[in-house]
Amino acid sequence: MKHGPIALIDENVPVVAIVTKSGVRDKMLSNIEEVKARGGLVIAVVTQNDADVVKKADFALSVPDVDELLVPILSIIPLQLLAYHISVLRGCDVDQPRNLAKSVTVE
Repeated sequence: MKHGPIALIDENVPVVAIVTKSGVRDKMLSNIEEVKARGGLVIAVVTQNDADVVKKADFALSVPDVDELLVPILSIIPLQLLAYHISVLRGCDVDQPRNLAKSVTVE
């Protein structure tokens, strides 16, 4: 967020934040506060029952409280669903993304 991306934040810029229980949680909360101070919209992936993050974010997608090593596996699911639904709302063909070419190897 520092040195550039933060300068682009305004009320038309949604920011997706992964703020689960980890060693960087407090730093992520600080980043959310910076985004909110600039009028940005925050969509957060949070650990279930984390009221502090839920209060600061505009939208919260909860994942179960599991070992920190498993959090990336669980966090990707709501992010994939978010990407899918945004694509559908934008009218994109989610089954045939543009500029995607299959490569086939024939022996």
